[in-house]
Amino acid sequence: MAQDENSKKKLLPEEVIIDSIIEIRKPIDPLSPSKAAFYSAILPGLGQVYNKKYWKVPIVFGAIGTGVYFYISNNKEYNRYRDAYKSRLAGFTNDEFYFDSQGNQLTTPRVTIDGLERAQKFYRKNKEISLLVTIGLYALNIIDANVDAHLLQYNVDENLSLAPHYKINELDATGSVGLTLNFKF
Repeated sequence: MAQDENSKKKLLPEEVIIDSIIEIRKPIDPLSPSKAAFYSAILPGLGQVYNKKYWKVPIVFGAIGTGVYFYISNNKEYNRYRDAYKSRLAGFTNDEFYFDSQGNQLTTPRVTIDGLERAQKFYRKNKEISLLVTIGLYALNIIDANVDAHLLQYNVDENLSLAPHYKINELDATGSVGLTLNFKF
């Protein structure tokens, strides 16, 4: 009986050595994309920070900030021409277009009533376009955070490769182009 125990001890190695390379990956969090989208909806760029794509934050702020800037600028110009138009309809001649650059009052305005109407239409249209572009960029920020969080969970390892190839047919010397997908088990 003592020999059986000694022979079993000799068969079992003292330490176990793993010969193959197995990479243990962290589990996939299915809520990660929705968290990233939620964070970007709360504060633009926060979803990109959650995904650790810090370089995208200035792009998001720049894009949305540019849209907001043009909206505010067009809104200010629209209000300027609208106020002058309302003043003219009330019979006043003291709006800013009745004065020259030195502040002297002119007998005829620099901008006519038709010009004021055209300017209002122009700036209102630009204001609305700026608002739509800003909303679109805001939505694009949310979509980018969501898609990026999905792609972070995508399995990209060395066992999967996609490579183009070019083969020459030896019989008739014609070439053929192809794409090879390799998967190693």
